[in-house]
Amino acid sequence: MGRVDGKVALITGAARGMGAAHARLLVSEGARVVLGDVLDEEGAAVAAELGDAARYVHLDVSDPGDWSAAVALALREFGTLNVLVNNAGVVYRRTLKNLERERWQRVIDVNLTGTMLGIKSVIEPMTDAGGGSIINMSSIQAMRGTPGNHGYVASKWAIRGLTKSAALELAANNIRVNSLHPGMIRTPMTAHMPDDLVAAPMGRLGEPNEVSTFVLFLASDESSYATGAEFVMDGGLITDVPHRLP
Repeated sequence: MGRVDGKVALITGAARGMGAAHARLLVSEGARVVLGDVLDEEGAAVAAELGDAARYVHLDVSDPGDWSAAVALALREFGTLNVLVNNAGVVYRRTLKNLERERWQRVIDVNLTGTMLGIKSVIEPMTDAGGGSIINMSSIQAMRGTPGNHGYVASKWAIRGLTKSAALELAANNIRVNSLHPGMIRTPMTAHMPDDLVAAPMGRLGEPNEVSTFVLFLASDESSYATGAEFVMDGGLITDVPHRLP
């Protein structure tokens, strides 16, 4: 208990799945959180479950006005802002031949531009607070390619690079910026998928809370010397080289 006492976190995509798990764990360790999402009913329900330590705000991460309103709410309700978890993301699966520009652009707008807008929006309040931690949700897809998943792969590679450039620029403000790279995680998006869908050495999909433990570490002062770094949790999937068993 208490690993993030006194911290205030803004979490995007927080209505369900990994975002909701991050919020629950941070609150259990002493933080106050603002949950942002476009799924208003679900997001408000999670905030209500968490009680006085949580607030919900409608947040389309591709909209700069929504970012301004979310940051303003955090400051108004909790007085400061120390942690940003850029968790919101979308995916559309299309072959290159069938990939509509509009779907490509929506993935880039949410996953990449949304992450950039989030970083930009918290620089001033985090600097005023004496520093902070920005946690960008990338993916193991930022370390390899996947057919039919081009917008998602491109955006996650770009988040990996943006994390490093932002970390370099914001270090002087005592703002740390790191990226998380989950593998296949059991969320509403993957609920129908079998555990053996991917050949991870650990033989199963990950659970949201297994990613949240990394969020907690990076949100806390325990990670005070980590910035521009990549943290992978994928059951060993990208470590392995495909091979035939003897």
